[in-house]
Amino acid sequence: MNAVDTTRERVRAARTAVRRVAPLPMLVRGAVFLVVLAGLLLAYPAELFQARSLLALTVVAVLPAAAPRRVWPTFAALVTVAGWVFASAGYDRPIALWRLLAVATLLYLGHTLCALSAVLPYDGAIDPNVVLRWLTRAGAVVLASAVLGVLLTGAGQLGPADGFQAVTVVGLLVAVGLSGLLGWLLRRR
Repeated sequence: MNAVDTTRERVRAARTAVRRVAPLPMLVRGAVFLVVLAGLLLAYPAELFQARSLLALTVVAVLPAAAPRRVWPTFAALVTVAGWVFASAGYDRPIALWRLLAVATLLYLGHTLCALSAVLPYDGAIDPNVVLRWLTRAGAVVLASAVLGVLLTGAGQLGPADGFQAVTVVGLLVAVGLSGLLGWLLRRR
């Protein structure tokens, strides 16, 4: 086989693969892109948004959507966290609870959607209920985390010493409870 025949064969295989792509896995990957991009835009300071920086952030958001099984979801999450730290430390943006919860929510949703898209085959006939159940569980986690975060923030407002001590004790109790739950679940298997 010469190089031309090999190239034709690869083009033919690529066309066949593109024709077999199912819409639901592509929608999940599109959601990965949108969620990661929203997290990046929310984390970074608006003063940095110019054509080049927006293009770079768009490329960072495309990478986990294109290859969710690789290192790109972690890379996108680290770039988002770096933007949050940069905005808070470098641009003295005050840390607002709504922005913190929104960035954390988008980081989690990006992570869980990457996990879902990594297991969905491109050409599979996927029942929409699978994605709906996945998103329902993710929504429950987001809601529980937001409620706990708001409650702990409210406890932190009790006073300079009492509030921080109460938050520390509640955080330790949650960590011990989750460790016990995970241990019980592992033994149950």
